[in-house]
Amino acid sequence: MPVARSALTDAYARLSEVLPGLGVTEQAPSERAPHGGGWVTADALAAGGAELAAFLAWDEAQVLRDYGQWARPDVIASFGLHRYAWPACLLITVPWFLHRRVPRLPAARVAYDRTAAGLPLGRMALRPVGFACLPGDPAAALPGARVVAGEEELRAEVRASVAEHLEPVLAGFGPRMRRRGRALWGMATDEIVEGLWYVAHLLGEQERARRELELLLPGATRPYVGDAAFRELKGPDGQPLHTRDRASCCMFYTLRPEDTCATCPRTCDADRVNKLLATAG
Repeated sequence: MPVARSALTDAYARLSEVLPGLGVTEQAPSERAPHGGGWVTADALAAGGAELAAFLAWDEAQVLRDYGQWARPDVIASFGLHRYAWPACLLITVPWFLHRRVPRLPAARVAYDRTAAGLPLGRMALRPVGFACLPGDPAAALPGARVVAGEEELRAEVRASVAEHLEPVLAGFGPRMRRRGRALWGMATDEIVEGLWYVAHLLGEQERARRELELLLPGATRPYVGDAAFRELKGPDGQPLHTRDRASCCMFYTLRPEDTCATCPRTCDADRVNKLLATAG
């Protein structure tokens, strides 16, 4: 049976509309997380055992297929974390951005299947443990709602919810990535910012997303590293080009040194401008 509409349903429907490559399914609180096939729960990844190894074997095979070479184990683990954390963060940031509602999603409450046909970003199933919202939100009367005083308190809920979900996942991936502490939370910071920034572009609200993310991550918000790190470059005709400086490196340069992304710490501003112009074209 389909789950009854919740305070989050409209946000996830809008996410699926603009990002059809990612499937999102809300489950009833009493439902069991999906299993079998390609499904794995976030807490199973966090355990760092056989299920994480099987998850990363998919990345290893993809790299070999797409680039015709093997990647180092730490690079594979970095790719695998990104491919999980990027959509996982959207489960929290998109309802906040669209409706000012912040779900709580402990790792045991989210499952991911990256093998689903027709869904290049995979599909996620989730069973939230309540949500935070603002005074005056009609959803405040729903079961599981927790009303906070204002916008800053709600931003704190976003930071806390993402940290609660990702902290055990980072601990599971970290040893395989040969990273810990600040380096791992730098990756988490990047997943929050770049995921929502990308989706906001699809929504036609990229400028608002920049403002919101700068308030969400102003710096000194542990465990996150740095701030949202947006800045503006100028194109050859003086046109503004927006970029940001990643707090971490995705390690793609180990496969294609000449093909780094526009926000990579290794990409100089002149190359960033060229990449941004090529993307815009």
